[in-house]
Amino acid sequence: MKILVINCGSSSIKYQLFDMKDESVLAKGIVEKIGLNGSFIKNERDDGDKIKLEGNIYDHNQGIEYVLGILISEKHGSIKKLEEIDAVGHRVVHGGEKFNSSVSITKEVVAKMEEVVELAPLHNPPNLKGIAAITNLIPNVPQAGVFDTAFHQSMKPESYMYAIPYSLYTEHGIRRYGFHGSSHRFVSDRVAELMNKDISKLKIITCHLGNGASIAAIKNGVSIDTSMGLTPVEGLMMGTRCGDLDIGALTYIMNKEDIGLNATNTLINKHSGVLGISGVSSDMRDVEDAANDGNERAQLALRMYEYRIKKYIGSYAAAMGGVDVIVFTGGIGENASDTRANVMNGFEFLGADFDFEKNDGLRAEEVEISKEDSKVKVWIVPTNEELVIARDTLEIVS
Repeated sequence: MKILVINCGSSSIKYQLFDMKDESVLAKGIVEKIGLNGSFIKNERDDGDKIKLEGNIYDHNQGIEYVLGILISEKHGSIKKLEEIDAVGHRVVHGGEKFNSSVSITKEVVAKMEEVVELAPLHNPPNLKGIAAITNLIPNVPQAGVFDTAFHQSMKPESYMYAIPYSLYTEHGIRRYGFHGSSHRFVSDRVAELMNKDISKLKIITCHLGNGASIAAIKNGVSIDTSMGLTPVEGLMMGTRCGDLDIGALTYIMNKEDIGLNATNTLINKHSGVLGISGVSSDMRDVEDAANDGNERAQLALRMYEYRIKKYIGSYAAAMGGVDVIVFTGGIGENASDTRANVMNGFEFLGADFDFEKNDGLRAEEVEISKEDSKVKVWIVPTNEELVIARDTLEIVS
């Protein structure tokens, strides 16, 4: 069975075509700058064939039409006809409380997705555009929706509720939902498999560290807590997001700077985090280079970033009554050995005997980076959210 996985952003479409008999990727690519000047599509086939096409791409429907065209093209395609695509799986960022698992896409499901758009106004509308485009272009192909929030629906009320008037929860659904669910789910399952352990008997802390970052406490295979909240702003310090912030400080800033809601939303989402502190970049590589050159603000940004990760690991170990495994994943978690070392330094009291020498320079490998006799195991596990979506889609359509 061949499954196309689609992840639609506000002006982009990421995609992968899987052959599920061996979970191989036949093709993958991205459509960028939809509705903007300089639109293009990049496609890479499993044999290394690469192509980049530039031209006007006005909307997601047209973008997906181009994706399908490349997949069946005689010169650069991976399949001969669209009928070879057996199903399409979509990443959907926010499912609210309506969806606690992946679902088959129907008109009724789409209507429920539209009801929670206001919880993720930047992400869910393009997700829905992707579903609409597939429905329009290849209407007979079954589709599935896989939600970032679904994995964390196992959290208990004491974890997901905010200490605000209860009516705001009942009337507007204001609570913590968490994100990166597919990633946390994949790497926790995978590390248990790599260790030849039963995940239902493990306490795992998964650190998804990238431009967006979150940590999850996974006890006996289910998420009991995670750092992101109603939106992806809460929690860790990120590339451009502020993470945890005193709400009183936010209202004080709004008053002092005389800015409204839109400007404030931009401030905490686009101009804060590593970028806001360092003044250099939201890209950790650039910040590390600046820090090595003596830039004190860049050095501070790195210390803040690492300290907050350390705090969450400690708090989640307490929440679970201990921890068996700590997993690093995501672009930074998989590749930034200095970040991993600085985070893990000092966790000997927890039983984590980190192997600093083995960790040094490791990039995107499935590998244990704690010493052999360490009570708490520390691993790097590259994430694969697209494969999670493909697997869920296969299960649903089968």
